[in-house]
Amino acid sequence: MTERPFHTPYDGSHKLFTIGVKPLDPADWIDVDDKLLAYLDEKDRLAERMPEKIFIAEPGSEDAQAEVLGLLADHLPQRFPDIYQRLGPQIDIIPAFRRVRIDTPYPPLLIAGGLVQEDLVLMRRGEDGWRLAAGHLCFPSSWRLHEKFGKVLQDIHAPVPDFGRDTRNANVIERMFDNLRPEQPVMRWNWSLHADDTLHHPHSTGQWTFSSGRFGDERIDTLYFRLERQTLRKLPESGDILFTIRIYLEPLEAMEQQPNAADLAHALIDQLRAYTPAQLDYKGLTLERERLIARLEEITTA
Repeated sequence: MTERPFHTPYDGSHKLFTIGVKPLDPADWIDVDDKLLAYLDEKDRLAERMPEKIFIAEPGSEDAQAEVLGLLADHLPQRFPDIYQRLGPQIDIIPAFRRVRIDTPYPPLLIAGGLVQEDLVLMRRGEDGWRLAAGHLCFPSSWRLHEKFGKVLQDIHAPVPDFGRDTRNANVIERMFDNLRPEQPVMRWNWSLHADDTLHHPHSTGQWTFSSGRFGDERIDTLYFRLERQTLRKLPESGDILFTIRIYLEPLEAMEQQPNAADLAHALIDQLRAYTPAQLDYKGLTLERERLIARLEEITTA
């Protein structure tokens, strides 16, 4: 099993509130690491406790869901032969001690989500644009699947500063979806700062405090980077687009241990200082920016 690499999209190379899409080698479509078992166990736990909150699909999306499952069933054993082995309608996930049947009557996208650490969302083109037609979402970053279901891209992104309906960014994303080709998937990074390492994070970030002490008085002692590796892949048969979201959680202490920690902290400080009030508010950092900067400045001088 591959040890998880240390990702740092907050180093200035993947700035927030930009589209930042890059071509993706199809071989690198799905990411698997040593947290696979923990992620799949958490998906199982959520499926038992709140199945209606983590999966939804509109009628008529079944063929596209099956297409996703078929692509994963072919890709995973080929790309990760030491982790996934397929025998007919059965896939063994060796390090997770799991056997998954892909020919059951369950929704195909639900089965597909049980194979990987990624969340899976299907987007479908209609007269009003690309809408969210189906999703298996266990690890949202401050949004709820049912609130976005059936909405088109321009409305899904409406709360994001500078991405609302008919903005330049919204129109660029719409054209990007229209022009996406099956043979060339794309990817981007998103990231945020959180006070905990919870994977299932559907509620709004709000304006929290990062320490247990009274606001503003104490050094930040709990901080996690929540990183999202997002990919877009157009399905060749249905023409739908599969949006995958892979979450990585890293404590601030792990960043401090990197040889370039001071450079990373400087880059993050520069970005925090450059955000507009609307951007800070959207990321839940309005009340915390100065304490965050103070904590990061400790790293730059260590």
